[in-house]
This record gives sequence, structure tokens and C-alpha cells, in this order.
Amino acid sequence: QVQLAESGGGLVQAGGSLRLSCAASGRTFSVYAMGWFRQAPGVEREFVAAISGSGDRTYYADSVKGRFTISRVNAKNMVYLQMNNLKPEDTAVYYCALAFNREIPDLNSRGYDYWGQGTLVTVSS
Repeated sequence: QVQLAESGGGLVQAGGSLRLSCAASGRTFSVYAMGWFRQAPGVEREFVAAISGSGDRTYYADSVKGRFTISRVNAKNMVYLQMNNLKPEDTAVYYCALAFNREIPDLNSRGYDYWGQGTLVTVSS
């Protein structure tokens, strides 16, 4: 089993920044892609960003491109999401997800095997 734990959420004013972290523990894999998704109340979970197993390829939803940056440190089993210029519409619970034995990430939530519990991000106007 793999455990994913997100941290770094909170309340921030529009235009502010937050950095989310995701720590992976338990069973380890030599190759695994990682993704961030979010879900606002009454809305389906949506893709935010993803990163390849080696960390050399990143993918973003159009709504966050240029504002969010995903990164990873494989030696620490950590993935990060730097969120800048936050907007009220970014308010959601943010989840990290892991796809084992996969170098290239899926942009669909069905492509992931493990999920964290989520961390709430609230952006006030």
C-alpha cells in the first residue's frame, strides 16, 4: 500500500500564493507519475497538474497554466504544487495522486492508483 499526505492548504487572499506538498510513503515504485486534482463543492474532480516519473515533463490545466508549477523530489518521495496569483475560483480541496509503474501521467483521474485525503485551499476575494 501507498499513503499520500497533502499539506500546505489554507486561506489566502486573491493574488496570494500557497505551496502544497504531497508526501508518499509505504510501498515504493521505481517509476511513478504524480498528479494534482481539485474538487470544489458541487463540481466534479478536475485535473490541475501532473508530472512524469522522471520529473522532466509537466502538464497543466489551461485554467492554471502560468500560475501553478508542479515539481518533485524523487529522493524524498515528495511532490509540490506552487500556486501563485490565486483566484477565488481556485477554491477547492486539492488532492495528490500517484500512478505506479507509469512514466507519463494520465490527465484523467481514472489513471491513478492512490489518492491522498486532500487539503483545502480557500481564496477570498
